[in-house]
Amino acid sequence: MRIKTGDKVQLIAGKDKGKTGTVIKTLPNKDRVIVEGLNIAKKHTKPSQSATGGIEEVPAPIHVSNVKLVDPTSGEATRVGYRFEDGKKVRFAKKSNETIN
Repeated sequence: MRIKTGDKVQLIAGKDKGKTGTVIKTLPNKDRVIVEGLNIAKKHTKPSQSATGGIEEVPAPIHVSNVKLVDPTSGEATRVGYRFEDGKKVRFAKKSNETIN
């Protein structure tokens, strides 16, 4: 998967298309990511001794093909490539050719 936790991404499909957010968690086995503040779903929770019940809003997983990395220099959505620098494999933004940390 080319997207990692902490990356700033833009949604390119779905109900929140065009919005940006930060990746909270990656689910590589299912090819999905959870993005902060995007793809919000309502979850109904039952009351328990420790917590009150109610309706919570939680971010739902998004398929990795529906997000694009935001270029660190221009702020536009870009594809991700790999190259070797000093014997290490690093990611880079295809639009600006800038290395991504």
